[in-house]
Amino acid sequence: MITAVDLHACGEPGRVITGGVLDIPGRTMFEKKAYLEQHADGLRKRMLREPRGYPAANCNLLLPPTNPQAHAGFVIMEQVEYPPMSGTNTICVVTALIETGMIAAREPVTTLILETPAGLISVEAQVETGKVRSVSFENVPAFATHLEQHIEVPHLGTVSVDVAYGGMFYVIAEAQPLGFRLSPDEGRDIVRIGEMIKAAAREQLPVVHPENPGIQGITIAELTGPASNPNAAAKNAVIVSTGRLDWNNPSTWTGAIDRSPCGTGTCARMAVLHAKGKLQLNQPFPHEGILGTIFTGCLVGETQVGSFRAVVPRLSGTAWITGLAQYVIDPEDPFPEGFTVGDIWGAVTDRPLT
Repeated sequence: MITAVDLHACGEPGRVITGGVLDIPGRTMFEKKAYLEQHADGLRKRMLREPRGYPAANCNLLLPPTNPQAHAGFVIMEQVEYPPMSGTNTICVVTALIETGMIAAREPVTTLILETPAGLISVEAQVETGKVRSVSFENVPAFATHLEQHIEVPHLGTVSVDVAYGGMFYVIAEAQPLGFRLSPDEGRDIVRIGEMIKAAAREQLPVVHPENPGIQGITIAELTGPASNPNAAAKNAVIVSTGRLDWNNPSTWTGAIDRSPCGTGTCARMAVLHAKGKLQLNQPFPHEGILGTIFTGCLVGETQVGSFRAVVPRLSGTAWITGLAQYVIDPEDPFPEGFTVGDIWGAVTDRPLT
């Protein structure tokens, strides 16, 4: 039996496993992530595929921290990868920890440190009568690796893109030249074009994190454009892959749009804007997602990551609990790790993630 809290952060679902899974081998949270990926990937499939999950779902496994400074640790599981860091999932984890009483709330602000595979994250949660009103955290350093690079995308031609790290490596392209307003009715085409750009960028613009060679390659795409919400400075649609048979063959890929403004995507976007001189330190950056919801980012400092000039992003957002669940597997269930069907999942592979 696995116990979990189901939540969404500004629209993006982020299930949090709170019990039923033993601690995972590893000296760091990154090593625990790698162990799950290589030796225990059935948990991710079970929790994210049908009948317990769906293509846009995410899941987080709470674990004891390996760093004595941290209050808790967690590993992020998505449809085709284990991201080192995720803003929406961090917001969901903090909300679950506090609202279920796993971490004692202090009002009006509860402070804690979380250990992610990407490193330690300092968190402040605004709490009122036991309810988490907002979560703010200082993310790992973000940095741009490529600015206004031209790549060749089959069927699209030449596309200008930026590449940046905000907790995972993003390829970022402007939506308007591609014919998008970034509205929900464009979702199917946004995903198709985003996956094509991602495949081309991954092949033509290789990237490796200078401090952790285990983090490499562009795995996520972001289209950006003018805000629709008058309270936002810009809008985005982040495309998360839900299946892949061949990284270099986008016809085998399927994806889903992040329902939120995307936390690490916002951090990557701020790193690009700062590198271009369009976003200053301590300047609020309210970022709109596909549903019109907003995460607010801010760059609070500059630093260095290897040879890259980097920034320290801070992000704020809100999550809501949608359910408390106990998940079980009947020993006679023919689908112990769940299943996918091509009507909504497209091409999916059961081979180990690479």
